[in-house]
Amino acid sequence: YPNGAAVDNGGNVYVADSGNHTIRKITPAGVVTTLAGRAGVAGTNNGTGDAARFNSPARVAVDGDSNIYVAENANHAIRKITPAGVVTTLAGLAGTSGTNDGAGGLARFNQPFGLAVDGGGNVWVADTGNHTIRKITPAGAVTTVAGLTSTAGSADGNSEVARFNFPGAVAVNSSNELFVVDYSGHTVRKITPAGMVTTLGGMPGTPGNNDGTGSAARFNQPFCVAV
Repeated sequence: YPNGAAVDNGGNVYVADSGNHTIRKITPAGVVTTLAGRAGVAGTNNGTGDAARFNSPARVAVDGDSNIYVAENANHAIRKITPAGVVTTLAGLAGTSGTNDGAGGLARFNQPFGLAVDGGGNVWVADTGNHTIRKITPAGAVTTVAGLTSTAGSADGNSEVARFNFPGAVAVNSSNELFVVDYSGHTVRKITPAGMVTTLGGMPGTPGNNDGTGSAARFNQPFCVAV
């Protein structure tokens, strides 16, 4: 069950191999290796290569230095892997869900599924079970940038006035605008750097397949987004 993929500047592809609890690497020549984790063995350990453990890693993102970030759905944590395969926990406490903002292991997530890295090294997380979008600085400080914890909805607006309904993935462009697929809301949302949330496409709560502009379009449980 490979779930998410990302590409570094050298053309290597990194894959969250969810059912195998591993992160795989594919070279441009198609050579596949296991970068971190042990196939078929779930866990929480940090470490190097196959000494590390994951539990249903969902999505991956890569920064400009080829560090890999992993949204670890079942462990409720965000992990970091260096190009040498050294795994650490960037934020969250493995195996413990929650809602807290805070630094590193003091923060809590609830089934995070999607993530993206901007040019400044900030990691943006679709915290799916909490219905929020979170930000992690390079130092590991976690804040909630949009949505209200544990409160599903479809409202547009600034920061915690906005509501999401199981956001599943996030992407960021060069202007630090975020794009979010709201899985159960059947919409694609946009968040400005100031935290203003708008609905870019689709009608909240109304699945369908229409093409069109803005709210005239319809989606049905959109799951991934790229920009």
